[in-house]
Amino acid sequence: MDKGGKLIVFSAPSGSGKTTIVKHLLKQKDLNLEFSVSATSREPRGEEKHGKDYYFLSLKDFKQHMKNDDFLEWEEVYRDNFYGTLNSEIERIWAMGKNVIFDIDVVGGLRIKRKFPERTLAVFVKPPSVEELKIRLKNRKTESEEKINMRIAKASVEMATAPRFDYTILNDTLEHALDEAERLVQAHISKPIFEDIAQSKKNTLQEEE
Repeated sequence: MDKGGKLIVFSAPSGSGKTTIVKHLLKQKDLNLEFSVSATSREPRGEEKHGKDYYFLSLKDFKQHMKNDDFLEWEEVYRDNFYGTLNSEIERIWAMGKNVIFDIDVVGGLRIKRKFPERTLAVFVKPPSVEELKIRLKNRKTESEEKINMRIAKASVEMATAPRFDYTILNDTLEHALDEAERLVQAHISKPIFEDIAQSKKNTLQEEE
């Protein structure tokens, strides 16, 4: 996968608002974005549909793809609860001549950034507070109190990864967060890829020195 467009990663603790931001960006036709549908071993929730929200795979099938090295990245988020990005999904989107946008776990997001440093914009969406995050998750009414508490515990660990991303957007006011996200993505896709590659090589040389 050495040819294609740009990669735009949005990562955050669950409930931070990254999905709302990604959906807004997908509506901006000038950005030429296509959503990367992740694969998961978990069951569908609510109105989720296979091939649109996720590729829902059995645990056995997911592990077989792992064995075949079919994933760009994958992560066991909870026990036997896997998420990942299939290489075929990125190839599908690049074949359409579009840039790929991800709504993805922080670990997966950083792995994509490491694999494609010259093509990837990695953005961390930060909630106003952990307390606000808990309120948002409860208001969803899609998960048990136990699952919400697991997400909150995980959120504090995820928040510590924010400095490893290219940018952090504080989602305290949605309108401001949407505007900032749009500005960052526009700047990233406007920059020619060869400039990114040159900068990547320069950074590597500086590290070696």
